[in-house]
Amino acid sequence: MVIARCSFCAKPNTEVDTLIGGPGVFICDGCVQLCVSAIEGKPADVPMIAPWEHDLPLEQVLQNLTPVSAASTQVQENLAAWVGKARSLGGTWSQIGEALGMTRQSAWERFA
Repeated sequence: MVIARCSFCAKPNTEVDTLIGGPGVFICDGCVQLCVSAIEGKPADVPMIAPWEHDLPLEQVLQNLTPVSAASTQVQENLAAWVGKARSLGGTWSQIGEALGMTRQSAWERFA
């Protein structure tokens, strides 16, 4: 049964050995290994820039939209599940709104 997908490669938990969950995101063992390799092989003087700031052709940018959108959808679904959990434990809309940096009314409108 698919519970979640890696937020980096989009593979479901059923297709990876290990899927580690964070606050609304997940990473699989394969992506962790890729990250470790990238970190170990990175020269110390390479500046950090956001992926969308790299010089990329339009085709590659458009290809990235689908996985980014899928990751965003998964995060929104996880957020809604956490809000549901908070409500089931007696959390008020005021408490949820405060935790999310929004008003009680905004939290209710978004998640009720």
